[in-house]
Amino acid sequence: MAGDTPITELDACGLSAAIHRRELSCREVMAAALARIDALNPAVNAIVARLPADVLRQQADERDAMLARGRSLGWMHGFPMAIKDISSVAGVPTTMGSPLLARNVPKHDSAMVARMKAAGGIVIGRSNVPEFGLGSHTCNPVYGSTRNAWDPARSAGGSSGGAAVSLALRLQPVADGSDMMGSLRNPAGWGNVWGLRPSFGRVPYDPVAGDGFVAQLGTEGPMARTVRDLAMLLAVQAGRHDGQPLSIAADGRAFAEPLRPEARGLRIGWLGDLDGYLAVEPGIVPGCEAALRRFESLGARVEPIALGYPADEVWQTWLTWRRFLVAGSIGPLGANPESYARLKPEAQWEFDQGQGLTGPQVYAASVARTRFYRHLLTLFDRFDLLALPTAQVWPFPAEWHWPREIAGRPMDTYHRWMEVTIYATLAGLPAISAPAGFDDRGLPLGLQLIGRPQADRALLDAAAAYEQTIGELLARRPALG
Repeated sequence: MAGDTPITELDACGLSAAIHRRELSCREVMAAALARIDALNPAVNAIVARLPADVLRQQADERDAMLARGRSLGWMHGFPMAIKDISSVAGVPTTMGSPLLARNVPKHDSAMVARMKAAGGIVIGRSNVPEFGLGSHTCNPVYGSTRNAWDPARSAGGSSGGAAVSLALRLQPVADGSDMMGSLRNPAGWGNVWGLRPSFGRVPYDPVAGDGFVAQLGTEGPMARTVRDLAMLLAVQAGRHDGQPLSIAADGRAFAEPLRPEARGLRIGWLGDLDGYLAVEPGIVPGCEAALRRFESLGARVEPIALGYPADEVWQTWLTWRRFLVAGSIGPLGANPESYARLKPEAQWEFDQGQGLTGPQVYAASVARTRFYRHLLTLFDRFDLLALPTAQVWPFPAEWHWPREIAGRPMDTYHRWMEVTIYATLAGLPAISAPAGFDDRGLPLGLQLIGRPQADRALLDAAAAYEQTIGELLARRPALG
């Protein structure tokens, strides 16, 4: 306990302050986290590959000994953290949810993990993911399915599904996520927590092996229960990394400065369902519009707008880029008939789709992507933020692989139902998933806010202002706890 507040109920900033004031020991924090995981995780399967409790207690004791000597590693000193099972952690299995990688134990940490460890975090295990992070439903043959914190019969989203559920249930104070096609934004919306897809290059994406010049769709980023916690974790994760040539040079520590929650005068362009282009389930658009009225109550101006660009052209551009990158990343496994047969059907499809691509097709898609980015810049001449739903559907039954149709409209790929997330990704823009409300079943909804190029800080400030209007939403708790 910290005063009258249970340890796991503290937000991350409050927890860090209590640890550094020596009101809580790191051992107490670790014991509380492990006890809560033991009690709640079996129902949702959010955290997997748990490390031995005695090893974790020993590491917590070492953190306490440091503080006794007057030494702190940083903001995350003593924080239990379950790293998403996509990022490499030295000495800990990194399976990506694939049986083909079940025995993969990296020798080195990714850049993001190294920074979180250096700030004092203690790796307790992994947050669960879909196989290879493909699809926004956290289910794989290695660890099984992750269940939604608000309704365990439903999907948690993905690929950062385990991370979102662990936050919603207070199993860890903050969480890392990653996002290519809404992999961070979608589960945050379905968990009633915050998730930030940073500007491309803000958090250097540094897998142990892989491309550093072309793979410009996916990025890692922070997830949290408060905007302040989100900013503080970004401060740990962000900053130049010479091993990633496209990383942003700005010092990540600037995000640790106090937020300026102000929305008066903000101009928000509401894209909705793109004038009916996007298939969206009932209730989602009105729910997001209700959330945007909270911005209006703060003095912001919200204006419905058209994308002003052929949406199907954006989709075709996306398909080429995704096929190119995903097929390349799983290429060695797809090229081997034995390992190909063990890939999930969606991964096989991605590999197959990429085999017919030509260099001129990829170049044309890059030109089209540039054209779309420059078009979005014209929208930012008129608006400070662009708004969209975080997802096109409510959390669906956990036994589904993916929604085959939305509001009677069939989906022609396994990821078409996540199309709403591609606009920020293609443009490399910062985008935050903000809690927006619940339907009459108690299922959460997320609002997606997209900022100007590299305007991550302004986006966080706007989100902090909005956060002040949704106290009743953030106070709601999942039935599990």
